Amino acid sequence: MTNLMVKVRVKLVSWDEIVDWTRRLANIIEESGWRPDVIIAVARGGYVPARLLCDFLDVTDLISIQSQHWVEAARMAEKAILRYPYKVDLTELNALLVDDIVDTGESLILARDYIVKEWRPKELRIAAMQWISPVAKIKPDYYLIEVKEWVWFQYPWTRLEDISQFITRIFREDERVKGREVEEEELKQLFIEWYGIHPHEVREYWDLALKKLTAKQILVKTSKGYKLGK
Repeated sequence: MTNLMVKVRVKLVSWDEIVDWTRRLANIIEESGWRPDVIIAVARGGYVPARLLCDFLDVTDLISIQSQHWVEAARMAEKAILRYPYKVDLTELNALLVDDIVDTGESLILARDYIVKEWRPKELRIAAMQWISPVAKIKPDYYLIEVKEWVWFQYPWTRLEDISQFITRIFREDERVKGREVEEEELKQLFIEWYGIHPHEVREYWDLALKKLTAKQILVKTSKGYKLGK
């Protein structure tokens, strides 16, 4: 598998890694001497890290803001958008804006600027588990891992969604399978070729993804395997 020309390099992240990374990130924040009064999760990827940081940093107040750039796994929208904007008063409060990863950073920049202008915290700082330094337009105040070569971190809270989109992308973009039925074993081999991970590594999510895609008629189950539906 190491000799394959992987199209989208994927790193499967476990729940244990998430807990460990956020605990270590919390230590970095504590060692800086700065303490947040409120934590703001960037929806949706920042929810879990933000909640864990609340626990590790002993912060009670948790709110969220939905700033979105990725429209599907490993594919970006043309620009970041802020969904469901609302106002809260954070005057005199230190606020920590939390996301899972800083890739381009455009969604974080949008969220940061909105919070500073509309929520007016005493001070706003940014934290993330990973920072992809070659492509990011912003460096978080706190991060645990600097990523120097782009990779799609596949977090456990989006596993089914991502695997479903990964499979769909094969059917829509791989010229070798367009317009024909694909046996499941061939599909598994294509999945390995595209993403550098084996379906058995995602365990039950492989079967759940195929079930979800057929239920939504994105894929059609045939006597031989699967083909692209609507």
